[in-house]
Amino acid sequence: MNILRLTALTALAVTPLPGQQVQLNGAGATFPNIIYQNWIITYNQKFDNVELNYQSIGSGGGIRQFSDKTVDFGGSDAPMTDSAIVAIQGNVLHIPTVLGAVVPTYNLPGFTGTFRFTPAILADIFLGKLTKWNDPRLAAANPGVTLPNTDILVVHRSDGSGTTYVWVDYLTKVSPEWAQKVGRGTSVNWPVGLGGRGNEGVAATVRQTPGAIGYVELGYALINKMAVGQVQNRAGNFITPTLESVTAAAEGAMADMGPTTDFRVSITNPGGAQAFPIASFTWLLVRKEYPDAVQARELVKFIWWSLTEGQAQAPRLGYAPLPKAMLPWVEARLKTVSAGGRAVWRGPAAQ
Repeated sequence: MNILRLTALTALAVTPLPGQQVQLNGAGATFPNIIYQNWIITYNQKFDNVELNYQSIGSGGGIRQFSDKTVDFGGSDAPMTDSAIVAIQGNVLHIPTVLGAVVPTYNLPGFTGTFRFTPAILADIFLGKLTKWNDPRLAAANPGVTLPNTDILVVHRSDGSGTTYVWVDYLTKVSPEWAQKVGRGTSVNWPVGLGGRGNEGVAATVRQTPGAIGYVELGYALINKMAVGQVQNRAGNFITPTLESVTAAAEGAMADMGPTTDFRVSITNPGGAQAFPIASFTWLLVRKEYPDAVQARELVKFIWWSLTEGQAQAPRLGYAPLPKAMLPWVEARLKTVSAGGRAVWRGPAAQ
């Protein structure tokens, strides 16, 4: 009798009572906001016992509010640092949701093709070492075209952002000089250039300035029909940034991962013949241990729905879906989320 009663009480602890609505609040990265809002609206309509909210305040704000426990989950395009994780006693999981890319965009009047950039060229442009569009190195990467004798003006983000983190993470990998002088971060000390706030600020400056080059998120570039360049990948191929080549980047990087990864992994400059080299996951920040079992279980169920049914919306909204081969790894991680020391979710079959 006591065992039966204990079992019933345990089940009650992780099952919403009839009419009980579970509220889950999140905040963070702006890049995935479009698809997160799509998922939330659809999920709220499908499961009326759950009310989900997400505020698009930037990756830094998402990490801060998650760490301060003012939200139930966070969103970030840049993984939390080791020191930030230690500060919250390691109580975080990074769950990848979709993929994005950061692409070079430029304003080169009279040029009608697709510009090609090697890794070394991009690094040297943003280091201020390559200053003319008709430089012999640019001409060699773009044979058969006439390049103007125009100054190159670098445009970068003035605000801290996950977009910047992905861009400079790539430059750090492909340029020892960049790694030594500048490095990676959501904000860096830029050697040259003008700053613009957000994708909008960078895009506006590039559009208004002949000879300018900057970087924006792929989805933003596609929606706004901006000129974007091909980038040479690790296999030596010049790759057009597309949703398919971004997913290929994750598939190429999976060779360096494994089922036990914490998913705080950089996938810039991956292997893979068709991989676009400046790509990244965006992550949901989820606690390993929650105080409320009902909230935790409903959050994990929403995340799993997003990674399965919700992924179908990704291409339509300008995002690259996760490789399907990653799902078992993510599922195993979600099964570790607990409340009171007990797992809150056993997998889709147990919902």
